[in-house]
This record gives sequence, C-alpha cells and structure tokens, in this order.
Amino acid sequence: VQLQACGGGLVQDGGSLRLSCAASGRTFTMYRIAWFRQAPGKEREFVASITWSGGATDYADSVKGRFTISRDSAEKKVYLQINSLKPEDTAAYYCGAIRLESYGGRWDPPPCGNYSDMDYWGKGTLVTVSS
Repeated sequence: VQLQACGGGLVQDGGSLRLSCAASGRTFTMYRIAWFRQAPGKEREFVASITWSGGATDYADSVKGRFTISRDSAEKKVYLQINSLKPEDTAAYYCGAIRLESYGGRWDPPPCGNYSDMDYWGKGTLVTVSS
C-alpha cells in the first residue's frame, strides 16, 4: 500500500489550497482515510477523515467550516480542500489509512482514536500560511 500526499505550498492568510492523497496497492473499500497535520514542535493532530465506502466524514473542531474532505473512488484519491487559511494552519499534512476491520468496522477520530492507529502513512506535504 502506498499513499502519496501532495498539493502543499506557500499561501497568504485567507487563501486556499487543495491537498490530494493518492492511494495505490490494494482495494480500499474497508478503509478509512484520514488527514493529520504536524506543526514544528507539536504532536501530530487529527484534521479530518472519510470512509472509502459510503463517504462518512469527521472533522476536528478547529477546521470545521473551513476544511472539506472528499474522495474520488475511481481515481483512488482523497482530497482536502482548505479555505480561509490561517497562520496556525501551517504544518506538514499527512494522509493515513486504517483498516476498519481491525476496529469492528468503525474507527472514531481523536480523542477516541489516535494517529498511531493508522496502518499506512504517506509522506507529508508542507502547508505554509504567511500573515
């Protein structure tokens, strides 16, 4: 399984970006794909997640209303649309995949779940927001 995140860059406060996570290597029907981010000197933080089958989504409170996660099953990609960017959104953004069958078919994001639950990770893509 391989995950490849891309789409990061340098944007001004209030700008937008669309990150993408390309998945390959297997069928992801029973997986949930999550975006986490990690700012320098801080722990990895949950951002959003989506089930590959059905498209149910979860968001961290800090990004609700500004971030939108979606998936394109045919392209095997998960997107994170980020609007109204703030300097505090500056971080490396990572996509991860978790096998739901390992959790009885359901995984809840933090505080119940943890980034360490992810079975696979892609390399991060850096988002820098200038004020």
